[in-house]
Amino acid sequence: MILAAVCLAALAMPLSFTGPAVALPAIAADLGGSPIALSWVTNAFMLSFGSCLMAAGALADRFGRKRVFLAGIAGFALSSMGLAAAPDIAWLDLLRAAQGVAGAAAFSGGVAALAQEFEGPSATRAFSLLGTTFGVGLAFGPVLAGFLIQQSGWRPVFLSAAAIACFALVPGIRCMRESRDPAASGLDWPGAATFTGALALFTYAVLRAPEGGWCSLPVIALLASAAVLMLAFVVIEQRVRAPMLDLSLFRYPRFVGVQFLAAAPSYSYVVLQVLLPIRLIGIEGYSAMQAGRMMIALSAPMLVVPLVAGHLTRWFSAGLISGLGLLVCAGGLLWLAQCAPGQPAAGLMLPMLAIGLGISLPWGLMDGLAVSVVPKERAGMATGIFSTTRVAGEGIALAIVGAMLAGLAESRLQAMATVASPAALAQAAHRLAMGDLPHATSLLPHASRQALVHGYGEAFQLLLYILAAITVASAALVFGFLGHSRLPPLPGPAQQAAG
Repeated sequence: MILAAVCLAALAMPLSFTGPAVALPAIAADLGGSPIALSWVTNAFMLSFGSCLMAAGALADRFGRKRVFLAGIAGFALSSMGLAAAPDIAWLDLLRAAQGVAGAAAFSGGVAALAQEFEGPSATRAFSLLGTTFGVGLAFGPVLAGFLIQQSGWRPVFLSAAAIACFALVPGIRCMRESRDPAASGLDWPGAATFTGALALFTYAVLRAPEGGWCSLPVIALLASAAVLMLAFVVIEQRVRAPMLDLSLFRYPRFVGVQFLAAAPSYSYVVLQVLLPIRLIGIEGYSAMQAGRMMIALSAPMLVVPLVAGHLTRWFSAGLISGLGLLVCAGGLLWLAQCAPGQPAAGLMLPMLAIGLGISLPWGLMDGLAVSVVPKERAGMATGIFSTTRVAGEGIALAIVGAMLAGLAESRLQAMATVASPAALAQAAHRLAMGDLPHATSLLPHASRQALVHGYGEAFQLLLYILAAITVASAALVFGFLGHSRLPPLPGPAQQAAG
């Protein structure tokens, strides 16, 4: 029942990521907003979720994993209900940030609690099931969102996440046992503040870059401020008695390898959860329901493959399995790059399936590897560090990749709209990257709709080539750092029968 509570909470997290991605065109049509404001619908959740995970893990170790889990899941449910009633885009973005903070508490407290309940092969099985639960949310989140949008609009998308969170509360309250780290001290508030501030300023700078340019004064000022805060964070963590992030852990190659593995899915898989619905709905003209069904191909392997990967640890190291999965994912990205807009749906879904298959191999092993790098009593910190690298990396990757797509689109538009001003080209490229084809067409009246779609397709293809190269580099790093790293294998049928 404890595992059920944590898995239900984990199910709500990917729903809160993939659902709003599908709902973004409907949200834009209802509430309006600039491209930056609309980008924050996704980025506000990812940023607050990722930046608060380490702090939430430290709080769970200090004040109790059950207490932090229950507070987080209750706050998640309340903020999700507030999102369903948001009157404008500003309130929506603020509530998305609050939802991310609450989600961080629920996730860190829940996973740390699991680490206290399961050991050895049982822990491998539990974390594999947790990865599968994430897969269920990723696979069916777009379908659920598409159905709800088609039936009742975008607001029920957030109500569905609130309902799942409420279901997680029941077994959490009744069955979860309280546990804490007796040696844990107070939260490193200066470290938490500087780390969160650095991530927020960096993300905002990246989001502003497509409109103002990377050399504009506001972007340079934001990047410089983010660098100063990150430097302050490092200094604070080296001097504080109980740091939020123990920097000495980075002396160990295996710990460094786990962080590379945590960041790898950001560029190979997670960004596609946002970019592909935007392309399918905004550029190719699919309905939200059709796009949701197509997105199943990307995430369906998550339902089975993480458990299969857990069983493969009987014969192969977790690092080897993870690296091979990333190479398969890179191949899928190269395959998807050959699919220009306008091709039949099957032509897109097969490479999407290959990407999902590849990333599913490390997905169910990563959490177990993260917990294994530190003693059991420091599970909250290990989970927080790993999850922060993964989720904060996803938010930063989403901002960077979105800016890259806008920049690549702008370079393609320059050849077809020579009479347009640089400002109009930049705005049109940003709108095109957000899937707002009608607005981009109005900004460039001398460019045909077909030419804009063609330019978008070329930009998207080049972006996929870049993402594939990053994924191959990530696989090489995982092989180098984690090639011999093993998890406790799942027991075979004979062992299970004997047990």
